[in-house]
Amino acid sequence: MSRVGDFLLRRRGGRGWHWTDLFTWLWLIAGLVVMFGPAVWLVNSSFKSPAALVEFPPTILPYVTAVAPVEGHERPLPLYEVTLPDGSTAVLAEVRRVGTVAQMVDPAAPDETIRIDIRDRTPVREVAFATENYVQPFLSFDFMRYLTNSVFVTVMATIITLLTNSMAAFALSKYQFRGRAFVMLVIIATLMVPLSVILVPLYSVITAMGLSNSLWGVILPTVATPTGVFMLRQYMLTIPDELIDAARMDKASEWQIYWRIILPLTAPALAVLAIFSVVWRWNDFLWPLIVLTRRELFTLQIALNTYAGETNIQWHFLLAMTVVTMIPVVLVFVFLQRFITTGIAGTGLK
Repeated sequence: MSRVGDFLLRRRGGRGWHWTDLFTWLWLIAGLVVMFGPAVWLVNSSFKSPAALVEFPPTILPYVTAVAPVEGHERPLPLYEVTLPDGSTAVLAEVRRVGTVAQMVDPAAPDETIRIDIRDRTPVREVAFATENYVQPFLSFDFMRYLTNSVFVTVMATIITLLTNSMAAFALSKYQFRGRAFVMLVIIATLMVPLSVILVPLYSVITAMGLSNSLWGVILPTVATPTGVFMLRQYMLTIPDELIDAARMDKASEWQIYWRIILPLTAPALAVLAIFSVVWRWNDFLWPLIVLTRRELFTLQIALNTYAGETNIQWHFLLAMTVVTMIPVVLVFVFLQRFITTGIAGTGLK
């Protein structure tokens, strides 16, 4: 711990502070806030009640008005810190409010009603986590079905993406044939074509194949990604051709060379592509929204849209379920992050 502290607190000016030390600390703190601030805000807001979400100015922690049981009332009453006419302060419970005047009582002596101007009081706040934001959707919202659909789409699409892209990259990196450079040029050119441009013809193809309203209709059209082919090809170019020649001399088939030699050596790049694919498929909204119309086939991203009605948006449920949908992506990144630097460095991506 002492070494970590010395590393974090070391200064260019020795014992004194140099202006570059202050600039570095401010720059790092600003970067930390920009990177993790929105995520922290999202998680904290997911534990807020609907009333707390619309408060202004907003708060970071989920605060609520404290309540206390009062004799003669079935439900606990909200507590307020009140400034009395004599200048003293007291904590009173609100019985009812009429306009700008609130009828309040002392929880210890509830028989006497005190009329207080609402401008002379402030609510007693306490931190409270609205865990029902996470519990209620699991009870009233078919979360497990939508989760199963999202997992199936993500896993199958990722597996097929890794297989098809690695095969294409193997052919483009290790086979010599006429037109190879032109094929690679076409693949790179498709990187500039967004999905929204080809939605109509792509949907026509899916409909003609009978894959409309099917999870396979969501999976298959986007498994061959030009980014994946380019990244894997760049990595496979670093694999010596002598390994393949030696395998062919040992009577290994082309499939054995691909499966037993190329794929194991390309594991770092495959891990990076797997991370990208999981993020793409898990967060995909537009294409599943077009293909799927049956509610039981919805993925999580489409199902969460049901919380956004025409006149009312249930933000507390929407934020909570958004946090839940982030967990699988974060776990995949945590377990595969050690491959990212190696994979990207080997593919030559900037």
